[in-house]
Amino acid sequence: MKRMLLSLLCIAPLLSYAASSDVVIDKEQCTITKNGETFPLYGKIQIVDSFADIKVQIVNSFGDIKVQVVNAFPDDCGEVQIVNSFPDVKVQIVDSFADVKVQIVNSFSGF
Repeated sequence: MKRMLLSLLCIAPLLSYAASSDVVIDKEQCTITKNGETFPLYGKIQIVDSFADIKVQIVNSFGDIKVQVVNAFPDDCGEVQIVNSFPDVKVQIVDSFADVKVQIVNSFSGF
């Protein structure tokens, strides 16, 4: 029994990673699709601790996408505004097993 439990504990992180590998970033359409649900790569985001639409890891370089945080009107691809309610996407910030790695930039020059 202990051996079986230990095996499950060792394989659980791998299953989490495999589950998150079902993510498609379409830079031409400015969308991200996870498990068949499509979200915009711009707009209003809410940072949550659980029940996120997308799990994000913030990186300094080599991100899957680049985003610019704006104060209002996040209408262009790559622009996001952080809000407390009525988001377009709910995001959880994680250190590992992210759906997408994001690099935050001061000015946006494309993905």
